[in-house]
Amino acid sequence: MPNLNQKTIKQKINFSGIGLHSGVKTSMTLIPAPPNHGIIFKRSDLKNNNLINADFENVKKALLCTTIENEFGVSVSTVEHLLGVLCGEGIDNLLVEVDSSELPIMDGSANEFVNKIKKIGLKNYDTPKKYIKVQKKFEYKDGDKFITIEPSESDLIIDFEIIYKNQLIKNQRKTINLARDNLSEIYNSRTFCLFEDIDKIKKMGLAKGGSLENAIVIKDDEVLNEEGLRYQDEFVKHKILDCMGDIMLSHYNIFGKITCSQGGHKLTNEFLREFFADKNNYSLVEFKEKKVPNNTIYSKSLAATA
Repeated sequence: MPNLNQKTIKQKINFSGIGLHSGVKTSMTLIPAPPNHGIIFKRSDLKNNNLINADFENVKKALLCTTIENEFGVSVSTVEHLLGVLCGEGIDNLLVEVDSSELPIMDGSANEFVNKIKKIGLKNYDTPKKYIKVQKKFEYKDGDKFITIEPSESDLIIDFEIIYKNQLIKNQRKTINLARDNLSEIYNSRTFCLFEDIDKIKKMGLAKGGSLENAIVIKDDEVLNEEGLRYQDEFVKHKILDCMGDIMLSHYNIFGKITCSQGGHKLTNEFLREFFADKNNYSLVEFKEKKVPNNTIYSKSLAATA
């Protein structure tokens, strides 16, 4: 069962690496933050107007990564892997300082992020969390792609499906329960692309820092990375990591079951905008108890502003 008090990290954590799409060497520092601070990104290379709230309404681009931008046009990209860890580990409050417009991609997974966070440890506050409680089933579709969300009393469940013509990837489907399952393989799964798409991606000005050191590349039925796959279903596991990161932009953890087919950053963001546009879809709740009770009695139900 999830812990119902707010969390941050115990001390600063530093990371450095290259931006997947910018190709720029980047340094990032995670800084503990007080209760009710939320997740905020700070462009440390800029002196003014450099704070960006982790908010689905601040998503300005969702092409091959998630880019959030503040009202002054200051942005930060590829936030989804770090946010996926914060979602899975229940971290509510953090200041993320980054000295360029993109987070470091590391090895294409979130493994180094979560390993350092677990090594440092988490600080628990007495302040209770607020949760988004799904009130009724909601569906968002874009052609054959769809996301649905329905009520779940005590956790976030993600059921994700990918469908590819590529004979190595094919169709994969996996379900995770965030509070009950071991998420280590989700965190350790890398981003991927098809070899035939690389030229098109580069012509769009993206993947300037991409390499076999930070992405899986598939050519026909072959993995070009020397080490091969970490898991046979690494592809769908990474898609779940991305989904967790994009869902984290809701401000609060969600109690609900998400089912997604052929989704990505754009579909998830469009879904969040439509879902939160109708306040009948959800409520914002707190618990009297330290952990979720079996009969899930809420201490209050608030008008949600997520």
